[in-house]
Order: sequence, then C-alpha cells, then structure tokens
Amino acid sequence: MAGWEDTAVAWLFDLCPPGYRSHDVLRKHPLILARMARQHVAAALAAARHGYGTARGELAERVPVQAVEAALRMYEYEGSRAAATERAVRLVEKALAGERWEPRL
Repeated sequence: MAGWEDTAVAWLFDLCPPGYRSHDVLRKHPLILARMARQHVAAALAAARHGYGTARGELAERVPVQAVEAALRMYEYEGSRAAATERAVRLVEKALAGERWEPRL
C-alpha cells in the first residue's frame, strides 16, 4: 500500500476501538477494516439517535432542564457528526474496493 491508502487505513483505525489495531487481518486487508469501521460508526449513530429519543424521558426528573437540553444538543451534534463520518467511510470503502468516484453535475 502506498499513498492515500496508508492515510485511509490510519484514519479508519482512528475510528475504531484501540484494540482493533492488534489484529493483523485488519492491517493486511484494509477493506475488512473499512467494513469494521463502518459498522462501528453506524453503531455510534444508532446510539446517538436512541439517546436523543430517550434522554428527556429518562433524565427529566434527575437533572435540571438546562442539562437535558444540553444533552439533546450534544446528541444532535454527535449524531450528525457520526452520519457524516459514516458517509465518508462508505466512500473510502468503495475506493479501497477499486470503485472510482465520478463527479456529477
């Protein structure tokens, strides 16, 4: 691997739990790493969506209203960040699989 692939692999590992770095199969097969990173990011997105949907009901009686509102803003921000990251991982995964991106007008 040379060039962009090295950078992509480093970025994909950064998205995964630290223990993933110890698996040789992920270093030898970046496409598997991309799949694992995509799944991990998708799980984070699902968790943010679930957290947003349940925060008010679970926290309303336990913390001040301002804290609930801050938590909802955090879930919203992290959810949108995870969604953008998931799209980026999909693009990298396609590139690692040999697909070529063609710009559209």
